[in-house]
Amino acid sequence: MTNTDHRTLRRVLRREITGTIGLLTDEHDFRAMRRYDSFLFDDHSTYLKHVEAVLRARALQGGHTTVALFDPEDYAEFCANTGLDPDHHASRARFTARLAATGPTVLYEGQPLADLLPTLVDEAVRQATWEYATTLLARLGPCAACGEDLGRAAFTRASHLLARILDTSPPGERHLVCSLSGPPEALVAVLHADDIEGRTDLDETEALEFTTVLALGLATERPGGLVMRITAPGSPDRVHGWRLRAHGLQPLTAGEVFDAYCTDAESGDLIAPESNVDYCAPPDLGEEGPDPAHRH
Repeated sequence: MTNTDHRTLRRVLRREITGTIGLLTDEHDFRAMRRYDSFLFDDHSTYLKHVEAVLRARALQGGHTTVALFDPEDYAEFCANTGLDPDHHASRARFTARLAATGPTVLYEGQPLADLLPTLVDEAVRQATWEYATTLLARLGPCAACGEDLGRAAFTRASHLLARILDTSPPGERHLVCSLSGPPEALVAVLHADDIEGRTDLDETEALEFTTVLALGLATERPGGLVMRITAPGSPDRVHGWRLRAHGLQPLTAGEVFDAYCTDAESGDLIAPESNVDYCAPPDLGEEGPDPAHRH
């Protein structure tokens, strides 16, 4: 085989190698990395331009690249735990490889970095929210009266309620938001449910995260709510809402949904209602009482 043949085959193989870039998304994280002499960038904007150029070059060569959120504090902890020198490019590569397997990533598909950055941050927030809610559910332990695992029971209950909401809602694309108030911090989970020829299509990861946050609200009785917006061709958007209660959901009236949607959550100021939107009482979930199965 000739050298040309060898080079051609290697180019083919290179196209099949996937890669991950750990990205410093903001100035604060960028400044934290500048304490390492081996990190050669001194300006965040210039750094982002070079990252985008590398991503474009890999895409033009047929490369498959994902982008991960690089956290300097997590990196320093990783190096301390593994005995790696944090001031070395190979250590950063090892940490990035770990991010590719365990952390939130976004596939680069030619989109501008300005569009990719908020998506990546949103993915990181989603994962952190899910991990935090999962930890709190696990800490609930068993019911003192019956011994049932409270976190698992709440998750089962939340799964049932979500299924009932989707099964009883009018057809259309559904956008659901579940929010819990603190302390110690507020949690928000979002779920998109598409209606494809009468069949509900969900992203499994989104559904898991949403159900976990809803379960935490049901189990801990944190103040919170669930809102669903339905969009269908040829008709106004419909907005429905529920208030979280112990082990159940309390439907909001049309007026309460309107007040919730038309009030700024932080300032309390009124917001003008959207045009072509109907604020409605939610459909009947077909349940008797807040928790027909079991209450602790």
